[in-house]
Amino acid sequence: MKRANGLLVQIIEPDNLRLAAWKAAKGKRYAQAVLAYHANLETNLMLLRGQIISGQVEVGDYNYFKVYEPKERQICASAFSEQVLHHALMNVCHDRFDRAQIHDSYASRKGKGNYAALQRAKHFSHRHTWFLKLDVRKFFESVHHDVIRQQLARLFKEQGLLEIFDAVLGSYEVQPNRGVPIGNLTSQYFANHYLAGLDHFVKEELRIKAYVRYMDDMVLWHRDKAVLKAVLREIEDYLQTRLRCELKPPLMNRCERGLPFLGYRVFPHHLRLLQKSKVRFIRKMKRIEKNYRSGAWSEEACARHAWPLVAFTEHADAKVFRKEVLLSLQGQSS
Repeated sequence: MKRANGLLVQIIEPDNLRLAAWKAAKGKRYAQAVLAYHANLETNLMLLRGQIISGQVEVGDYNYFKVYEPKERQICASAFSEQVLHHALMNVCHDRFDRAQIHDSYASRKGKGNYAALQRAKHFSHRHTWFLKLDVRKFFESVHHDVIRQQLARLFKEQGLLEIFDAVLGSYEVQPNRGVPIGNLTSQYFANHYLAGLDHFVKEELRIKAYVRYMDDMVLWHRDKAVLKAVLREIEDYLQTRLRCELKPPLMNRCERGLPFLGYRVFPHHLRLLQKSKVRFIRKMKRIEKNYRSGAWSEEACARHAWPLVAFTEHADAKVFRKEVLLSLQGQSS
């Protein structure tokens, strides 16, 4: 595939920078940093434009905090000005990253997402007998800078753009030359692309037709268990030798017993919520109800927080569970 060139000119276009500032502000338009940036928007965008042209971008000003859903992770929130930079880069570079993906890669892609991945997983579970579920141990922490630099150099030709990517990579590490920060837009693209070569290896060299990946969650299906066992050894070798990372213990089982994937248990004809997803739903709904009763959140704010939780359960066979939880909360508030 021919390397992309001439993208920096598009990245520094004023309309692209304004779009980047608008995207970076979504969901946090009244945050102090966002208001301050937009108070002098054109000046700040021209400053960013000059940094991109010179290659002297300001990166690495991270605010660290932990989240505990769905598991404990350290999030690195970059300064708002850097978030604008990330959006400016990916507004233009998105298509080049996307073209390197296989059809059944579902993270950080327009028209894809976790629900599309689940439907595809259900389709494959219906057509096959066995599944093999894999995910990478400490994936974001294990991304090797030298490997991703080589991968980016095969995608993009402009030295100036590669130097900006290199600056973003070099602004963070958990071990020498390893790790991308969870929370950065660029990290999503870098991490997703990190496994794109493995996707092609699985599909084109190992000849596995039924395969889905959502970031580092990978599932393979086949009618023959022995084939999946043989493929597992090939994938482990690829990850260790080419990507310098390793898998968590794999999970292999019959499709009729249900595949745990993206918070659901996928069966050949339906989806159910995993137990941990049920616990998380109850805990978060109780928190919303508590904040409403105390007056900390308005009815509108509660609805905004509750809607995605309810929508998550609606994709599964969970009507009875959802009704019981909501009735229980209503009883507590009466």
